Amino acid sequence: MSTSSVSKGCFVFKPSAKKKKTLSLEDHFIHGCEGADESKTRFNLCQDLWDQIKTNTELLQDELNTKILDSLLDFTRKCSSTRQHSDWTSHMRASEIPTAALVLGVNVPDHDMTFQSLSELLRKSVTPHVASVQAKECGALKHLIKRVLERLLGTDVTVDDDNEEETEQTSAPLHKSVHCSLSTLCDWYTMNTKKSYSLTPGKKRSSPVKDDLQQPPIVIIFKDLEAFNARVLQDFILICSRYIERLPLMFIFGIATSPSTIQHMLPHSVSSLLCIELFQSLSCTQHLATVIDKLILTTHFPFKLNGKVMQVLISIFLYHDFSVRNFIKGVQLALLEHFHSQPLSVLCCRKKEALLNMMQLGHRDLERIRQLPSFKRYVEKQEPQEQEHLLTDDTHLKEVCRRLIKDLRKYHKHYDPTLRCLHTLTSTLPRYPLGKQIRELHLICLEKNVWENEEYQSAMKLLKMLAKDELISLLKKCAEILQHSKSKNMKSALLLLEAMLAKFKQLDSVVAEPPPPAEESITSPVKNLQKKMDLFQLQKALLEMNESRRSKKLSPFEVLRNEALQFIDSLVQSHLSPPESQTLYEVCYYSSSATVRRHLNAAPRTSIQAALNSPFYYLQNDRLKSEDGSVSNAAPDICIVYKLHLECGRLINLFDWLEAFATVVSAAEGNDPDSDSFGKVDDVKHARFIRAVSELEFLGFIKSTKQKTDHVARITWGGC
Repeated sequence: MSTSSVSKGCFVFKPSAKKKKTLSLEDHFIHGCEGADESKTRFNLCQDLWDQIKTNTELLQDELNTKILDSLLDFTRKCSSTRQHSDWTSHMRASEIPTAALVLGVNVPDHDMTFQSLSELLRKSVTPHVASVQAKECGALKHLIKRVLERLLGTDVTVDDDNEEETEQTSAPLHKSVHCSLSTLCDWYTMNTKKSYSLTPGKKRSSPVKDDLQQPPIVIIFKDLEAFNARVLQDFILICSRYIERLPLMFIFGIATSPSTIQHMLPHSVSSLLCIELFQSLSCTQHLATVIDKLILTTHFPFKLNGKVMQVLISIFLYHDFSVRNFIKGVQLALLEHFHSQPLSVLCCRKKEALLNMMQLGHRDLERIRQLPSFKRYVEKQEPQEQEHLLTDDTHLKEVCRRLIKDLRKYHKHYDPTLRCLHTLTSTLPRYPLGKQIRELHLICLEKNVWENEEYQSAMKLLKMLAKDELISLLKKCAEILQHSKSKNMKSALLLLEAMLAKFKQLDSVVAEPPPPAEESITSPVKNLQKKMDLFQLQKALLEMNESRRSKKLSPFEVLRNEALQFIDSLVQSHLSPPESQTLYEVCYYSSSATVRRHLNAAPRTSIQAALNSPFYYLQNDRLKSEDGSVSNAAPDICIVYKLHLECGRLINLFDWLEAFATVVSAAEGNDPDSDSFGKVDDVKHARFIRAVSELEFLGFIKSTKQKTDHVARITWGGC
């Protein structure tokens, strides 16, 4: 914009009111997909499943946290009512600050959701005065007091010699400025609450419930106690203890490691001012088991993960952060990638929608079906005439695919209850041959035929050694699992299982002759298994049991037990085959574990080195292309400096480095190599070099050294 003025000056031009249009998730999804209408349909299906995951996860989170949140609410109510009593014990407790030590575990990313639910419940049912603070915003005592007052009062708080930037960063609605001190909080609390009882000795006290409503406590939540500065926390507690008679303060400490953290951070003189009660949340592994049980394995959720993707997500959970929230994000990422990369994912939805989408498939989609590996295997098993129809007749292919999709849904309906029955039987065995958690058994079933596994065969041998009461109890649990299934096959299996349980019951009413001592030791070997033994002794006992049974006649119970286990084995072999054995499994199963690992297991150093070595792949500038892997002289300064530093040893001479940089830059500028000024260092090149070296030091590739003042030490070795 041009201006005309008599005198020189600075002019401010306001930016245009038109904002740059940002691409939505739908735009990013549709970008790069073939067919706008088809891509929009897939995005809508993906969005519905995404919302379903989010809603179900939040419901599970609330259910799992219900017990501990209710305990915290009862604790706050009890502490608030204690202040209203006049007995000596209550008076002594009222002189201390009630503190709830909430041990949440090391899954720190999940804590925000827990604290958010806790704050909402406290505001609804206990007190409107709740303030949550984090260590990163409370580096000093004045900052801690400021954040607490801002969240409670909802106004700006002035601090002596405070920076203006901190004032601008406050996100609370600002109305007026108040002084930063707890006396300000006392005056505010007195003005905004009504006294529920008179301090005069002759007046009758009101009811405790009414007192709680008229004098609600002030709850301060420290989300990450371990990250707080110990000295800041100590000073804040000492100051609050001076106001405990005027303010009904209450603390909630969010602890990730151990309750002993409080003892390490606070000396006895400070911790004695707190009345601490411990609360333990549900472990993150139990939370993950519930999520997999209620979300991943359910038949109501059509999208599935294959064994490798599940293994990647569980490995990241176990060896990285123990975060269920990040595990769900990984599932959502796989969901988005599946619907974006697989055009046939339109069939991965509810039954009616899938059948409708099947009839709307075009010739191009049907050709994609013909190219699926699972469908090719299906075609190879058919008669020659049927093969020709499947490969040439689109109408016939739609009808066959419609039936195959129904079979895939039946497979999922049979898989879930059969898996739970097998887990019920094997999770109680010693040493857990197939894993204690259902996710471990699920991973085995996803990878290969579970009945061909050595652990499965070992588990079946151990089941043959169970006593009658134990076996009947486990079979009854399996019957309860099958009762919840609506499949006809599962109902038929339930009838057979109930018939076997009736036969077991008939054995109790039959008075049989007492077995000889040797046979009794064979038919009741569980007592021997309860003794401690190593793997060699267990294997030896099993071999001896098998050899002795060959020469002994089986009792009626043993015959019936073998029949029941054969029934379970047939159920497993019929319904627990891997998903890869099912035709059109690619429609519902996401199998790109490398993509999930690349997105979730970030490798910043590798990415940085790849960008510095090959800037073309990031900047998409044709001038930066190089065939031999070298960096072009037109590359950014930091790429040139990085490439030159790879040619040096442990110590790099800054002057030689600068001269080499000036030579490369002069060639990029098109200067004559024969001229005297070629490769000379001027102020501009010197400044560019200093900036590039500073950036390289910030990224952690070099550092200053005291060995030589004009040298820097190289930290990393090798390229990408």
